[in-house]
Amino acid sequence: MNETTLVVMAAGMGSRFGNLKQLEPVGPNGEIILDFSIYDAVKAGFSKVVFIIKKEMEKDFRHVIGKRIEKIIDVDYAFQTLDKIPQGCFIPNNRSKPWGTGHAVICAKSAVSTPFMVINADDYYGSHSYKIVGDYLSQNKGMCMAGFRLKNTLTENGTVSRGLCEIEKGYLKSVVEHTSIDKNSGIPLDSMVSMNMWGFDIDIFNVLEQEFTVFLKNLKNPLKDEFYLPSVVDNMIKTQSAKVKVLETLDKWYGVTYKEDLPTVKNAINQMIREGLYHGI
Repeated sequence: MNETTLVVMAAGMGSRFGNLKQLEPVGPNGEIILDFSIYDAVKAGFSKVVFIIKKEMEKDFRHVIGKRIEKIIDVDYAFQTLDKIPQGCFIPNNRSKPWGTGHAVICAKSAVSTPFMVINADDYYGSHSYKIVGDYLSQNKGMCMAGFRLKNTLTENGTVSRGLCEIEKGYLKSVVEHTSIDKNSGIPLDSMVSMNMWGFDIDIFNVLEQEFTVFLKNLKNPLKDEFYLPSVVDNMIKTQSAKVKVLETLDKWYGVTYKEDLPTVKNAINQMIREGLYHGI
């Protein structure tokens, strides 16, 4: 079996630890969602995790999260900075907004040398999701995506944004971001959606760098435009430069999109612990 790496996009967690939703305890011993994600990844066979963070949050992140994760898996860090751009490109005056998820993955290039999976730091994806993506990557089958049913990714406390997927013969045909979705939005609840859980081989870095150069040279709103990972994948599919296998998972997503979500997440996690899914975290 080939080694695989988990890449965690955590730059959005910020540097002020203490009142961020990503650091709200959801487990009985103060565990956060990320603890369960790492547990599931290790169990699924991932041998290394790379945290993409902001440089200014490194000390706090290592102390609050990294130090205990290092006890169970090899840990490395990548830093998403505004000035990490291709030669010949320039940062627009007064730009402070990060370049987006596609750029975040580019920033991890030097730390990744195996097939890898990308996730958000603040989403609970479920153990089955890690297993199916990990197994696919370990067999060097190429690009893939964990596909969730929309009904399993909604909150009762507001709307969410999801990548609505069109699938043909088991492969992704398109992914389009939709905002302000809830159970009454008119989108069939059995629709397949992306939750930013992607599987790639290392060739994706070259594609991302090329696409990022094009993006920077064609900015429409220099202060706010973002380079999104799903948009790059969608473009690769449309130009037939890649095929993306959709691996369906019936796992239920959990996240603290709204503060009112916290009790639901805590109850779900504690129920899974009682059922024996998690132990020794």
